[in-house]
Amino acid sequence: MRKAKAWLKAFRLRTLPLSLSGIIMGSFIAFEKGHWNSSIFIFSLITTILFQILSNLANDLGDSLKGTDNDNRLGPTRSVQSGEISKKQMRNAVILFSILSLASSSWLIFIGTTNMGTEMIWFYGILATLCIAAAITYTVGKKAYGYHGFGDLMVFIFFGLVSVLGVYSLYSKQFEWMNILPACSVGLLSTAVLNLNNMRDIQNDRNSGKNTLVVLIGSNYSKLYHSLLITGAFICSFYYMVECTSSSVFIGLIPFVLLFLHVRKVMAVRDPKEFDPELKKVALLTFAHAILTSIGLNL
Repeated sequence: MRKAKAWLKAFRLRTLPLSLSGIIMGSFIAFEKGHWNSSIFIFSLITTILFQILSNLANDLGDSLKGTDNDNRLGPTRSVQSGEISKKQMRNAVILFSILSLASSSWLIFIGTTNMGTEMIWFYGILATLCIAAAITYTVGKKAYGYHGFGDLMVFIFFGLVSVLGVYSLYSKQFEWMNILPACSVGLLSTAVLNLNNMRDIQNDRNSGKNTLVVLIGSNYSKLYHSLLITGAFICSFYYMVECTSSSVFIGLIPFVLLFLHVRKVMAVRDPKEFDPELKKVALLTFAHAILTSIGLNL
């Protein structure tokens, strides 16, 4: 029972709503356009969950191997760091979830690329492989991109653009430029969550040689950057909704009331520990934004 709890902790289930936001957004934009396939929806959710758990496990392993997870870290104690799970067990788990992610994404591609050309099958196959590679190499390896300031860009791409635009194209078999706006909105909010995480851990990351964007630009500019991420997400959402035929879609902007209040709090923070509760807040508000926008589109 103790080991099972340790693995559930390592999975970091609280991160799943954020990772599912783009899939939900893209799926119900497709539904509003008359494109739907229950199998695509189910397997896109399963695949995304597996990708996220893989990323969490690899992050636990990578930061532990590099010594970034230590007693000075302000966030929750990680599983390898605490000794609840050994490095060998975590390596095996990363391998297992890599295989599961590949299997799930392969089946998703199989059912989603029906009546599409071979080149699109290859495209989605390469995209799935890149998703798995990105999940692992954020902290694992000598050239882990999370240690060189590229984490924000990768989160924006994979949580926003790939998630929303990719799943929409599986339903509709086409690409629509307008969907870039909601994709950017989800991507920017997801990046804001990572930015909060990095602002909380700035001192320990700096001491451990983990050069996140926050470490590179400093705390004050990171707060400004955070406000720009939230504001940018609002602008993208607003302009997308203006172009929609249903005015009910504007209920998707409700979470931004709390998000802008959150920005005020972030700007006033002096102790990095205070960023930790804000992580969950922004993640859940991003999920709420995706849910409400999806509902509003289809009322």
